[in-house]
Amino acid sequence: MAATPLPRISPGRLGELGPINWVVWQVLSRAAGTADAHLFSTLGRTRGLFRGWLHFSGKLMPGGRLPRAEAELVILRVAHLRDCGYEADHHRRLGRKAGLTAVEVDRVAAGPEAEGWTPRQRALLTATDRLVTTRDIDDAAWAKLAAHYDERLLIEIVLLVNQYEGLASTITTLRIERDTFTV
Repeated sequence: MAATPLPRISPGRLGELGPINWVVWQVLSRAAGTADAHLFSTLGRTRGLFRGWLHFSGKLMPGGRLPRAEAELVILRVAHLRDCGYEADHHRRLGRKAGLTAVEVDRVAAGPEAEGWTPRQRALLTATDRLVTTRDIDDAAWAKLAAHYDERLLIEIVLLVNQYEGLASTITTLRIERDTFTV
């Protein structure tokens, strides 16, 4: 069994985070059901950039127009494709809270061709796969996605996939330690 790599940047505390980010980290950690949400205690070290990123990220999820369960399908698929256990750990829990069944959460790993997806879910997962693997969505996949979503949501979906794909890359590159859940 391979050893878990050490974080490249240690999670910050009050001195590294500053008082605002320290409070934000505490609140977000509790909300996530962990004593230390390592993502936030690490990214919080960037001070104002962290707060800007949180604002943008929060506008996509949970504040986006895409139904929450569908947003969670996207995020879980990105986490699977990017092999990002940190993202997967959190969004399995969040997906269940958003109404996804345990079967749906597990089925995400099988991909858009798995039995049981609705046409809308299949189109969403296919678009996610295309964006993560090719950095684009081909015309056929786009047409299927556009049959279910208006233009504003189509833009939001592209931004959501890219936000979580970039976040998975950040988590992986910084070797952010997976969280231990208390709840």
